[in-house]
Amino acid sequence: MSMRTLPLVFINLGGEMLYILDQRLQALNTSEDNSEKGVWSEKDRKRVMNDIVGAMFSKDFMDELLKPQQLYSHRTLKTVLTRIAHASIMRLNPASMDRLYELMVMAFKYQIFLCPRPKDLLLITYNHIDTIRELVKDTPVVVNQVDETHRKIVEVYSSLPEGEFQLLRQTLLIFFQDMHIRVSLFLKIQVQNPNGRFALSTSGPVPHGIDVPGLIRTFDGKGREVRRSEFPSGGSYSSSVREGCFELHGDRVIRLGMDMYTVNHPEETHTSKDTFVKTDNTPNLLAKEELNLLARLMGSMKAEKEPKAETGFWINLFTTDQGEEEEAGASGIAEEPLFEVINIQAMQDEQVTTELARIAGQFAEEEPPGNLSSSKGDDLLAMMDDL
Repeated sequence: MSMRTLPLVFINLGGEMLYILDQRLQALNTSEDNSEKGVWSEKDRKRVMNDIVGAMFSKDFMDELLKPQQLYSHRTLKTVLTRIAHASIMRLNPASMDRLYELMVMAFKYQIFLCPRPKDLLLITYNHIDTIRELVKDTPVVVNQVDETHRKIVEVYSSLPEGEFQLLRQTLLIFFQDMHIRVSLFLKIQVQNPNGRFALSTSGPVPHGIDVPGLIRTFDGKGREVRRSEFPSGGSYSSSVREGCFELHGDRVIRLGMDMYTVNHPEETHTSKDTFVKTDNTPNLLAKEELNLLARLMGSMKAEKEPKAETGFWINLFTTDQGEEEEAGASGIAEEPLFEVINIQAMQDEQVTTELARIAGQFAEEEPPGNLSSSKGDDLLAMMDDL
């Protein structure tokens, strides 16, 4: 297990979280028909982004994160990211964070699978950092925090040998190996199977510094080439693209790690140029539908003005995948399920709650009825104590 995995996991998952939250706040800034202004202003969106990014890239936190250490568990990592999200005026209930964390994990797992070389994990991380820097470009103090963290990442990881990067990638694959959550965006472009596993392509450019497979060269005892023969490689491969820039600023070449929810930067890879990836210039409707799905899961994001306190808001997520499955079916890729699907309704309906309370009351002969509603705003420190 690599002792240098945690910083990359945190930055990449944090970047995916910021992509989703930023797009939702932008979408809710105006009504659907643009007839009236929404409940969130551009100033509110920028404030949320600045607060979260400032907390993510704080000096003390990053210094501690960059120390060699074992990778956190999913539960601990989710708790830390929840605390980061709550550094702003936004609040996420546990169900919201569960679903958000699943989307973040599957996006990063997909990027790891398509990473051409183990070392290119740094390019994915740098793409996240570059995009985060763009989100807070109007706040120099926060930009300086991001730049300082970027310099530390370059300093720590640029000197690692290739074997360490291979170990780092293997650690990440083990960490995510049991995560098979279906995401409608991946289902629609057919890079994910109905069972939640990714379908990888056997075509496209080979990694930088690698020859195109299909050629066998035979050498004699003096090292001279004496014969060449070809064999079917089983895929349509092409020559490698140029290597991306590993410095503070530059062209990363690969697009993995960029915001796949925007129409300007749809998710592209240099390892798959077949029908699995869209290559036209039309608006990325799939990304928009994925965000619309998240909006439905979030429910209505309404501002709540607390007395004698600044304005804040809650994001309420429903933990049901019904909308996602309906979208997957509407895309035309619905297949006969290879396994039994069990639907579990995690959101308590009001009528169901009332009925269950009545039934439970019949069994409680002496005990007074307890509080049937659970707080959605659990204290973050209490959540840490549960670990």
